[in-house]
Amino acid sequence: MIENFKKKFVEEATEHILDIEQALLFLEQNPNNKPLIERVFRAMHTLKGSGAMFGFEKISEFTHNLETVYDLVRNDELAITSDLLNLTLASVDHLNALLKDDDSSNPLVMQQHQNLIRQIDEFAKGDNSPDIAQKDENIVSESKGNNKTFHVLFQPNEDIMNNGTNPLFLLDELHSLGDCLVLPVVNKIPELVEFDPNKCFTSWEIILSTSSDINAISDVFIFVEDECTLQVNTLANYNLLKNNLFTEKIKEFKLHGEEIGLSRLQDFISTLAAPETKLDGAGREEKVPSKEQTISSIRVASDKLDQLMNLVSELVTTQARLSLFAENEGSPELMAIAENVQKLSRQLRDNAFSIVLIPIENMLTRFQRLVRDLSRELKKDIVFMAEGTDTELDKTIIENLTDPLMHILRNSLDHGIELPAARIAKGKPAQGKIILKAFYSGANVIIQVFDDGAGIDPNIIRTKAIQKNLITTDTPLTRKEILDMIFVPGFSTAANVTDVSGRGVGMDVVKRKIADIRGEVEVESEVNIGTTLTIKLPLTLSIIDGLLVKIDDTFYVIPLSVIDKIYAVEHQKLARAFNNTVVLDGEQLPFFMLRDEFGLPDNNASHDQVIIVRYEDKRVGFAVDNVVGEYQAVLKPLGKHYKRQEIISGATILGDGTIALVMDTNKAIKFFAYKNTLNTED
Repeated sequence: MIENFKKKFVEEATEHILDIEQALLFLEQNPNNKPLIERVFRAMHTLKGSGAMFGFEKISEFTHNLETVYDLVRNDELAITSDLLNLTLASVDHLNALLKDDDSSNPLVMQQHQNLIRQIDEFAKGDNSPDIAQKDENIVSESKGNNKTFHVLFQPNEDIMNNGTNPLFLLDELHSLGDCLVLPVVNKIPELVEFDPNKCFTSWEIILSTSSDINAISDVFIFVEDECTLQVNTLANYNLLKNNLFTEKIKEFKLHGEEIGLSRLQDFISTLAAPETKLDGAGREEKVPSKEQTISSIRVASDKLDQLMNLVSELVTTQARLSLFAENEGSPELMAIAENVQKLSRQLRDNAFSIVLIPIENMLTRFQRLVRDLSRELKKDIVFMAEGTDTELDKTIIENLTDPLMHILRNSLDHGIELPAARIAKGKPAQGKIILKAFYSGANVIIQVFDDGAGIDPNIIRTKAIQKNLITTDTPLTRKEILDMIFVPGFSTAANVTDVSGRGVGMDVVKRKIADIRGEVEVESEVNIGTTLTIKLPLTLSIIDGLLVKIDDTFYVIPLSVIDKIYAVEHQKLARAFNNTVVLDGEQLPFFMLRDEFGLPDNNASHDQVIIVRYEDKRVGFAVDNVVGEYQAVLKPLGKHYKRQEIISGATILGDGTIALVMDTNKAIKFFAYKNTLNTED
């Protein structure tokens, strides 16, 4: 029984340690952010108490020392400095090591343990005084007690412009008072037929951080007091606009152009502060009565989720058998039951998917930490930004995606972004940028990693490829094909191989690992502008909605997410087509006769079905014998003997037990095009 409790502690401790690391990275940007300091302290306090309870004595002892230091910080007796953050992040790494081996039989771990405790004690005893922050050039502290953050609601009357008042000038004057975020409220703008250009239908919410007081803010609107509704309230006694969590939430609130409101903002700010507190209109914390706690989420073991998905997959397969049986029997009652089971299994499938999908932000902390530590080691000034981190992916994909992304980031840090002096010489800002962006595209997720570094020179790649005998001097290649050479095994453009990375070294492994989770990776680059690596991934690995087709005696499944349209075309028209192109709806499209590509004899049918699929920014046709209909395909691996083939990503079992092969259309198009090029050259 005690082992189960220890296992539970390890899971929860891992989350607390990750929470500390994440808060520290935010704290580096906002060193006087009280809610973040409280967040670090609370996580340490919880870790200390639960560690002692379950016999993790070294974790409890070590965290107790850290907690002592951060108790001084929260009481303004010790300042957040770069040295303290470096020490705390090193302590986070050590806590992870202790979590794996609390007995610390490893002498190196024990040595690190004693060294860190000594350094922590020095901070606790005041050997590192608060004025150290003033000597630290890496962290710029906010002025304590000077800046406050206000919420300003400015609702002009519709006729405010009749006397020549321009509301935008008033907003511009607010900007002169300090940091300002202006949020238009546009949901009251009427339809075009009712719109009067002489009236003002827009109001504004403003988040203002300033050293001025409420009276100074109100004075901006002194001449329009009778022509507007104005509310000014204090949100916080510090600059909230320096808090990334706050600004990101504001953007989320404003998606629909509606008024956010003071109470909604206060509720969110209270989640940034200590639990069971909220901020009043003057920005002060006030205790709120504890509400009855309800369970909003539960912790579930990963293997149970895997088992759930396996059972759902089997249910979908069984449901397909039931539907086929009901259709053959012709019983109306049985058909109704089968349709109901199909509806329920689809709903269950969608719910199961939503459970196993994980937001990309779960990977973010380790990326932020990598950029922070490695940029310092390389003496580069680099900022890491992320967009669309709420985008979700199958947990299996997330687990297999972390290493490729880490390698891509290392490449950007080491060989992508230049040293500050080199950037300034090129007319660039000294600080480099790495942006990770994630978004949905149909049934896929796109992840892009961009750096504004030196870029990849295609001329250098071509020269290297010739030197390595990968191509000849007269091999015709497009710019994209040249850039794709970085994914060839062993290919590198790096002049020197470093311990960190080498542009191209291991990129073949990156591509292979992404291909293992049915993904694709592409590279775009401009010299001295930067490089973008784009990864395209399926939402899930287990079940897809597909189109079931037949070629000769074999069934194939084409993912519905890539299909654009289906045409019935005369067989002879396709057979006689010049250069495998056909005109459909007035557009000339390339196509592949899958019978020919698979080496099957002509069936001399009267018509073929041409399925138009999307490929990059083009449309390409696949000619098949018959289209059977839509089908939920439960993907099964083909096994190690077929692992090296490209165009089939898996197989599925049909209702009658027949095997259908799931086609990867992108890889199929590349393979067929390459094969046909070789045949043409012969």
